[in-house]
Formats: sequence, structure tokens, C-alpha cells
Amino acid sequence: MAAFVDHPAVLFVALLVILIAAVIGGEAVARRFAALPEDEREDFKVVQTATLTLLALIIGFSLSMAVGRYDQRKNLEEAEANAIGTEYARADLVDPSAGGPMKTALVRYLHLRLDNYRTRDPGEIARISQDTTVVQSELWRLATQVAKDQPTPIGATVVTGMNDVLNSQDYSEAARINHIPLGAWFLMFVIALLGCGVQGYGATGRLQRSLLLVILPATVSLSLALIADIDSPRGGIIRVQPQNLSRLLLALDK
Repeated sequence: MAAFVDHPAVLFVALLVILIAAVIGGEAVARRFAALPEDEREDFKVVQTATLTLLALIIGFSLSMAVGRYDQRKNLEEAEANAIGTEYARADLVDPSAGGPMKTALVRYLHLRLDNYRTRDPGEIARISQDTTVVQSELWRLATQVAKDQPTPIGATVVTGMNDVLNSQDYSEAARINHIPLGAWFLMFVIALLGCGVQGYGATGRLQRSLLLVILPATVSLSLALIADIDSPRGGIIRVQPQNLSRLLLALDK
């Protein structure tokens, strides 16, 4: 299930086929095995309305969760850019023999963070992660060296700023792997399946052969695919663009 959620386009196609099949299956049950009596149709409409309302509420709740996580990733990208920019400025407070290499390493680190946001290739992501670890070790070594050579409030400020730089990357990566629970996805899938089955079971006359029966599966499939897209930082179309990191790089290159 997690593989489907990480690929919104595939999820949309698979859900559309499955939910249309559920509608057709519900209609076939009503036509061949257990037709809905007319005197029970009002009660059936109550059940149908309740099922679709519950589905709408769960979809709305899940969409809110996905948007909240998207906003969190966007805010953490901004915080990461601010941390790197602040530490780059603080490097001017230390001796040039340490400040120069620190600035160079911060620019390399900034390039790696930008590449990490932009790429989707798993092999490239693994390479960037290894290079990032190396540069982080170098940055921390430079910061601790400043603290030893300059045991003053300025040295402590540089170390604190470097700690913020390294922590901001951890926070950003933690937000990327924070997704809507699979249990919520399973619940949405089950209720969507039941809702479409009920829709097909309650269809009568010309409505049984109408394209109107496709509207509900298409709407639900598109809604769930949108939620998956927003909730998939690397797999979807809607992604957090590293605008603040890009703007910082342009400012440092001037």
C-alpha cells in the first residue's frame, strides 16, 4: 500500500479501475441476486448518504493532515536557509584562517541541500546523503576548532549557529518521512469501496447504464490521488520548492 501512496498517478489509475468495478459489482448484485425493494429505498438512501458523508469527512480530514505536513516542510526549508545564512555571516567573526574554510564548506553544504530537494533519483539521493554527512562532519570540526582557539562568547555563538545548521537538516528530513498513517489510507480505501458499491446497488433504470455512475469513482480517486501527491515529498507533482535555499545561494554568489 505504501508503494501506491508514494506514486499518486499510479494510485489514481488503480483506484479508478477498482472503484468503477465496485460500482458495476453493486449494480450486478442488485440486478441479478438481490434487487432493492421499493419500500426499502428510503432506508437505503439514508445508509447511502451516511456512507458517502463519512467518506467525505475522512477525505477532508486526511487532506487537512496532508496540507499541514506540506506547510511544515515548507516552513522547515525556510528555517534551514535562515540557519545556513546566519552561520555564514557569523563566520566573519572568527579568524580568517577558520572563517574562510567554514564559508566554503557552508556553500558546498548549501549546494548539497539544494540537490537533495530537487532530485528524485534514489541513487542520487543516496550519494547526496553520503556527501552531506561528510560535509557536516567537516563543518562541526571547524566549529569546534573555533571554540577551542577562541573560547569567548563569539566562539560559543559560532558553535551554536553550526548546531542550528545541522539540526535544521534533521528536522527537514524528519518532516519528509512523516506521512499520513497507513491505517488512515486503508480506512479511506475500504469506505470508498463500500460507498461505490452502495452507489451501484442503488442505481435504477437508465442510471444503471449512465456515465453518471463513473462520477463518484472518478471524484474519489482524484481526491485520494491529490492527498497522496501532497503527502509524497518526492513522488508527487506538488512538492516544496527550495526557494529560500536558492535565494540564499544567489545572495552568497554575489
